[in-house]
Amino acid sequence: MLEPFEVRDPAFRRIVPEGAKIEQIATGFWFTEGPLWRGDHLLFSDIANSRIVRYRRLEEGPVVETFRAPSNLANGLTVDHQRRLIACEGATRRLTRTEPDGSIVVLAERYQGKRLNSPNDVVVAADGSIYFSDPFWANGFANPNGPSVRNEDQELTFAGVFRIAPDGMLAPVADDFERPNGLAFSPDGRTLYVDDTRRFHIRAFDVRPDGSLTNSRIFADLRAPEPGVPDGMKVDVEGNVYCTGPGGVWVIAPSGAILGRIVPPEVPANVGWGDDDWRSLYITARTSVYRVRLEIPGISVPV
Repeated sequence: MLEPFEVRDPAFRRIVPEGAKIEQIATGFWFTEGPLWRGDHLLFSDIANSRIVRYRRLEEGPVVETFRAPSNLANGLTVDHQRRLIACEGATRRLTRTEPDGSIVVLAERYQGKRLNSPNDVVVAADGSIYFSDPFWANGFANPNGPSVRNEDQELTFAGVFRIAPDGMLAPVADDFERPNGLAFSPDGRTLYVDDTRRFHIRAFDVRPDGSLTNSRIFADLRAPEPGVPDGMKVDVEGNVYCTGPGGVWVIAPSGAILGRIVPPEVPANVGWGDDDWRSLYITARTSVYRVRLEIPGISVPV
């Protein structure tokens, strides 16, 4: 069994200090995903149970409650510049936005008349455009408390990354992935990182002024013998990349050098920054959610 922290480079300790602990904050779920900090609480997806969960720390103790159900097998979550919740819905194969009054607006569902594969993870650029990964999961999700959900036949001929421009125009910006999954921007927004679950690597792209992508290259290879695959990903204010993968959360320098791994008790699926100082890394891992305090803050989202 791996230790909670695997140090491969001394620079790892600038991020994860000696004495750091991985704290389990909630458990009893069925495949957690999409951690998102919103002001004073954490939202995350309990995918197979088709709900979004809210976690709050109150003086009398932590409160874990259902925020939305059914969630249509919501996966990745984020907010736009107006603080509206954006969700990747696996069951409906669409990207949605929740308005202040609670109504739901469909942002993307079809491209050139064909249904999307299965929006998986999502980020918002500085100009308000939205990028999301769209892999095809042929097996869908098994629901332990109800009928399983299987995707229908794939209608698109590719799995890639889409961009929704500020004017609402939907277009693919990368179409040569096997299973595109987590994605995150560099601090200056000029680089977009996207991992490929099937190929076990992270690719980096330069972002052009018009929002298109260029100069694709392999940023890091995450192959390892332990269970897990490249999945959710975030970046801190110094440009270090945190990507779930075999054995834990991989911490990668902007150069692509592997600094080490954060190893929770369960196989992780995604990560998200949180708390008032954005120095807590929340880790969704199978049945539980974990939290570890780090030295370098993450890139915040509107709260």
